[in-house]
Amino acid sequence: MLTLAVETSCDETALCIYSDEGGVIGDVLLSQAKVHFPYGGIVPELSAREHTRNLLPLLDKLLKETEVDLRGLDFISFTLTPGLILSLVVGASFAKAVAYLFKKPLVPVHHLEGHIYSPFLERPIEYPFIALIVSGGHTDLFLVEDFGRYTFLGGTLDDAVGESYDKTAKLMGLGYPGGPIIDRLASEGRSIYNLPRPMIEEDSLNMSFSGLKTAVRRVVESGGYSKEDLSASFQSAVMDVLEKKSLLAIEKTGVKRLAVVGGVSANSELRRRFLALSQKHNFELYIPHLKLSTDNAQMIAYAGMERFKRGVIAPEDINPEANIPLEVFGRLWS
Repeated sequence: MLTLAVETSCDETALCIYSDEGGVIGDVLLSQAKVHFPYGGIVPELSAREHTRNLLPLLDKLLKETEVDLRGLDFISFTLTPGLILSLVVGASFAKAVAYLFKKPLVPVHHLEGHIYSPFLERPIEYPFIALIVSGGHTDLFLVEDFGRYTFLGGTLDDAVGESYDKTAKLMGLGYPGGPIIDRLASEGRSIYNLPRPMIEEDSLNMSFSGLKTAVRRVVESGGYSKEDLSASFQSAVMDVLEKKSLLAIEKTGVKRLAVVGGVSANSELRRRFLALSQKHNFELYIPHLKLSTDNAQMIAYAGMERFKRGVIAPEDINPEANIPLEVFGRLWS
């Protein structure tokens, strides 16, 4: 079976053609980082405009590279939720148009589900496993018992980890996106500033990062700080929290398999520390390749294929929503 997958949940325009037998046949992605750089963050209206501008040229490029005939597709996969609603509407409309033109069924995919299954593009994970999703818009822990069976364990009560990185970078005047910049500077600095680790000692899988961001602001406003050392201190605080909550999730569930996914899983310090953590505490660790960590259409294609095999087909008039909880989506579309 063959699918075309469409991903436009935020500021990456991505398409993929995927086969259940041969895997990824072709994949194209266009980042909008340069468009949003002057604003220090994502501007939803600009993001939607860029998706509208780029989808057709990207599809043309993908078809030329793969020599796939769209008439040979079995269905169209697309991100239904969550994300920037304007961006989701553009992607859904594009997917609907292709499906209508070639008389193909539509299969909706949850963006977080895509991230959870991104490691499966490299190797399968035995069920059950715990998924730590860390991205610009999400910081959540889920128990994954099977495809479509998700239990929310806990997550951030305020800022997502990736959002905290971007806001911290903005406070220090480092530019956008903040994650890669802080990660690089942190490697050149020392963790010498006494920053808080909110909720780290609580017997709860919830997290909070807004207080950490406020503490960074105080250091910046005091003047005379080192950007390298403050980056290292901030990143160390974030990783301490993520490590502690992940270990607590393993302890509470008894499940010793952990997948760390989402854009922040590309962070070099996260990868180093979680590898050491898995070796110390003897649990299986799965982190996708860098190109699969950030938003991409390959993960949407994989999740879409799994849903199609289970008989999931969306009505032609389906519309995206900004945020359907993953566990609710799993029950609705299974």
